[in-house]
Amino acid sequence: MGTVLIYLVVVVTVGAALFGVAAVVFGRGEELAPLAPGATPTRLPMDEISGQDVRELRFPQAVRGYRMAEVDWVLDRLADELDRTGAERDGLLARVSELESSPARAGARADGDDL
Repeated sequence: MGTVLIYLVVVVTVGAALFGVAAVVFGRGEELAPLAPGATPTRLPMDEISGQDVRELRFPQAVRGYRMAEVDWVLDRLADELDRTGAERDGLLARVSELESSPARAGARADGDDL
């Protein structure tokens, strides 16, 4: 009976020592400091985002990551939509500036004539 008790004390002591060494070496599970406000782990431009910016996005994978093909498909779809809306916006802005700079149409509009 005494031998079993000695073995048990030795095993508990060795286990506690290994736990202590592991806690010192690997830390005690502290969390990382939160990101600063406005910071992001992925990189995107601060001003306008283009389709190419979305196409170049890559997310880090974790152990229980994501299906890369699905995320890439969504990113490609978003990039195409951004390109389409950007081209549409540019066309509309060009049309507005064209209409604003046309003196004949501005005069006709002031007289009450329909276009």
